[in-house]
Amino acid sequence: MRAIYFDCFAGVSGDMIIGALVDLGVDAESLKAQLTSLNLSGCEIKTERVKRSGIAAVKFNVEVDQSAQPARSLDDIKEIINRSLLSEQVKARSIRAFELLAEAEARVHATTPDKVHFHEVGAVDSIIDTVGAMIGFEMLDVEKFFCSPMRIGHGSIETEHGRLPIPAPATAELLRGVPVYAGDIEGEFVTPTGAAIVVSLCEKFGPLPEIRIEKTGFGAGSRNPRGLPNALRLILGEVAQSSHLDGASLERIEMQSATPTRVMVIETNIDDMNPQVFGFVMDRAFELGALDAFLTPVQMKKSRPGNLLTILCEPLRLDAMIEMLLSETTTLGVRYYEAQRRVLERAIEFVETRYGCVRVKVARDGARTLHFQPEYKDCARIASDAGVPLIEVQSAASAAYRKRLNEEKDADEADDEFKEK
Repeated sequence: MRAIYFDCFAGVSGDMIIGALVDLGVDAESLKAQLTSLNLSGCEIKTERVKRSGIAAVKFNVEVDQSAQPARSLDDIKEIINRSLLSEQVKARSIRAFELLAEAEARVHATTPDKVHFHEVGAVDSIIDTVGAMIGFEMLDVEKFFCSPMRIGHGSIETEHGRLPIPAPATAELLRGVPVYAGDIEGEFVTPTGAAIVVSLCEKFGPLPEIRIEKTGFGAGSRNPRGLPNALRLILGEVAQSSHLDGASLERIEMQSATPTRVMVIETNIDDMNPQVFGFVMDRAFELGALDAFLTPVQMKKSRPGNLLTILCEPLRLDAMIEMLLSETTTLGVRYYEAQRRVLERAIEFVETRYGCVRVKVARDGARTLHFQPEYKDCARIASDAGVPLIEVQSAASAAYRKRLNEEKDADEADDEFKEK
């Protein structure tokens, strides 16, 4: 099947991705034509051939009248995308990237995704970059996505919120669990938009997998530093149906291999706190990087009902979690201990149904697929848009993925039989 490998030796941004797609063969005029269905005004799209340290690349530019651009919420961006004439796959992939951005911004600003108002990443150029990238991948019929470790740069950058360190807080949140390095050149090399696109698509992060290269494309960044070709390289090719890439997985911290890992378990019993506060405390725990948080009803001394609040986190986050619990709850103390956990390797894959494209969460132990579950948000949105029962969309997605598993199994068995002969 067709795959893309993001070679982020000079970072990644939305415009670099589209530039590289055009260099790979995506027709720029066809891309522009599809983008017009977004009905975004006050912008002009241009592409040009440039060189970065002697390497030929395509520079994608969106010229925007920034004074005419409002701050947009996640719902505003979803409405723009959903009312377009784009395919369901492009819509789903684009919305997923913005959902990840909203979740990252929400964690940074201690709010919820629906209350986030985008500024830089909600502008017309970011919407065009994100949606345009998803259109390009569909035009090239790409099914699998992999990525190298990312050069993120160092220093600081001016933003709507003032001068911030590199990587920007939202970018750092998006890249949790993804292998990154600073590099020796100061500046921002990974933008929030670029990070969201890559993280929303890629199954694994690491070295180039086994791939039959068809073509490579270079998308130029705005800067042209001496000694480094500031460009993103996309490698397009064919990978085996069961191709596996060792490296960090898509869903960041939650998606780890099925091997024991160390975690800290923090517990406290509470029987004198307003129940409304528990939701706030659990949200704060996840903002601080909790792996899990949950409540268990317990009976405490003097037969009073209470709750056992449990938080799982990485050892390095222990002190921050304890400080939060002591300041945000009525507890007089907490207990904690180290535990071992074993988690399955998990990934997000896409399946096409008669209703549209649906993400599927897949759990594996090595080469074995143990179980899978269609993404509820995708199924609920599609069911609402199509006016069909939710259970029908979920069943269609499950059937489509089960069919894929059976085809992969048959292909493997045929391959084994051929080798035996």
